[in-house]
Amino acid sequence: MNYREAVAWLYATQRFGIKLGLENTERLLVALSLVEGRAPRDRSLMSMRDGVAMASQSSPLQLGSIRASRATPVQLGLSSPRVIHVAGTNGKGSVCAMIDAIARAAGHRTGLFTSPHLISFRERVRVNGEKISEDEVARGLSEIRERIRDWDPHPTFFEIATALALQNFQTMRCEILVLETGMGGRLDATNAIQSSVSVLTPIDFDHEKWLGHSIAEIAKEKAGIIKPRIPVVSAPQRPEAEAIIRQRAEECDAPLQFVNDPWTKTKIALRGEHQKMNAAIAIAALKAAAIAVSDDAIARSLASVEWPGRFQVWDRRIVIDGAHNPAGARILARTWREEFGDERATILLALLRDKNASEIVQAFAPIATKFVLPQIRSERALPPNELARVLSSITPSLPYSTIPSVADAISGAHRTSERVLITGSLHFAGEALAFLRGEPNALEECAQ
Repeated sequence: MNYREAVAWLYATQRFGIKLGLENTERLLVALSLVEGRAPRDRSLMSMRDGVAMASQSSPLQLGSIRASRATPVQLGLSSPRVIHVAGTNGKGSVCAMIDAIARAAGHRTGLFTSPHLISFRERVRVNGEKISEDEVARGLSEIRERIRDWDPHPTFFEIATALALQNFQTMRCEILVLETGMGGRLDATNAIQSSVSVLTPIDFDHEKWLGHSIAEIAKEKAGIIKPRIPVVSAPQRPEAEAIIRQRAEECDAPLQFVNDPWTKTKIALRGEHQKMNAAIAIAALKAAAIAVSDDAIARSLASVEWPGRFQVWDRRIVIDGAHNPAGARILARTWREEFGDERATILLALLRDKNASEIVQAFAPIATKFVLPQIRSERALPPNELARVLSSITPSLPYSTIPSVADAISGAHRTSERVLITGSLHFAGEALAFLRGEPNALEECAQ
């Protein structure tokens, strides 16, 4: 398969849906020789001794354990990379980008796995800051496709993407892996790997269908990345989430550090006061993983770190931010005021169907002069007319219009003199960026 054929096959695996669980991922990692041993068909029957037998000290990576245990956990071998595993509701991507940037500035060879992508799948897998090549994607997916041809159940899109990333990191001999969970944590494919440190960014409401409808339920899933005797670094949390994290860490004999003070010593390229806390979390995570980084490396990397689609100032008038849940929307509105004071925006807003539209609209209304609601290409998009009904009920005094496409919405916004905020979804942010770069056909649509 060439690149186009390979990613077409990969995107087609989205028909297998989202299946939270680790058995398929473990089986796939063993099949690709990324770990040694066997993948248990039933993790609930696996003892810690089984876990040790599963992956020898010569393994490039070790399978993780999701169960709380006071036994000694499987340790990474001396030749193994250090793995920094990041979960949370908001800020995961920014924290991962900062960890990766700092480690690279300190001279370490890094592998970074994040999701979703904005324009191209290749954004999800990076080595030393460089996207995986089209040829590497094609080769890796061709091998995976052959190995899983007759599997039942078939691995999901995210399980395959995770395996591809880990395979590439092994081939490229990465020393430090930074893995962002796709959703939740406890049963996320990234949790199949033993980590050197578990990192938790702020936990709030999102993906309630899968993770639960209370902060405690969601926190239980996110805190599932905590493993026996592996250090934990956490952002400040809501009391319900903090209690769950503390309980899980105690059950696992895992050293726990809450990062309460933002990083203020040096400049941070990413905008917003919240990024100072993200920087502090990133630095604490590196230290907890015993990764040596100098003050100079920290300063240089934070001053230049990039993470597109997060309060990205495209030009003097357009800002792009992928905030897609109520907590993220509130942070974005606060950052807007920090940057522009009382100046309001024409907000181009597009949401996915499973998001809390009313709370997101409530968060954005105070910084809006009007809303423009385009139809985006994502199959998960909330139709603009349905979003319009939400706006009418919550902010009847604010004008709005529905637009048939992102191109029409941005072109119309260019004809006004106001600042423009493009927000509501990372899928929308990616489509907007592709249009603004003059490459609308470069967008690789993906529901996940």
